[in-house]
Amino acid sequence: MTSLHDEPFEPEVLSSDLAFAGAVWDVRDDRVRYGDGEIRRQYVAHTGAVAVVALDDQDRVLLIQQYRHPIRHRDWELPAGLLDIPGEDPLLAAQRELAEEADITAREWEHLVSSWTTPGGNDEMIHVYLATGISAAEAAHAREDEEADIRVEWVPLADAVDAVLDGRMHNGILSIGVMAASLRRAGRG
Repeated sequence: MTSLHDEPFEPEVLSSDLAFAGAVWDVRDDRVRYGDGEIRRQYVAHTGAVAVVALDDQDRVLLIQQYRHPIRHRDWELPAGLLDIPGEDPLLAAQRELAEEADITAREWEHLVSSWTTPGGNDEMIHVYLATGISAAEAAHAREDEEADIRVEWVPLADAVDAVLDGRMHNGILSIGVMAASLRRAGRG
């Protein structure tokens, strides 16, 4: 069996300029020596993120639905958030986000998978955790903007997997998370 793995590659960066400074993340404009020439690439410089597959004792996964302006949809997602506190451990960020977005905590935490979300357009790495031993928590903070009308739903994990495979839910992080959790529950991965 072949051992598949991503391989680091560090071409010479000739220049890296801030093309746009945003409120949440920035856009970089890089010139890179590649092969016999050079290439220019723009990409979103992202802080990174975390997501949580929260499973209750009935093997139901917690899903949230909220409006996402770039896609003009209220899509189903996992509780998730940015790694926007410098030096914050991703596990602590995941625990914080679960409490903030869903008002729940978990006793057991396990790293499921990490993934680059869109490596052709940004450098975001998301760390997905499995949370079990669920209990209610006090409301962590007042929700504003798109978070103000988050819809929360507990769905059988198998139904979430079916919705992804049937093309009814399209969120990439949700897809990776529920598939990884389903395989973990089946004793694989």
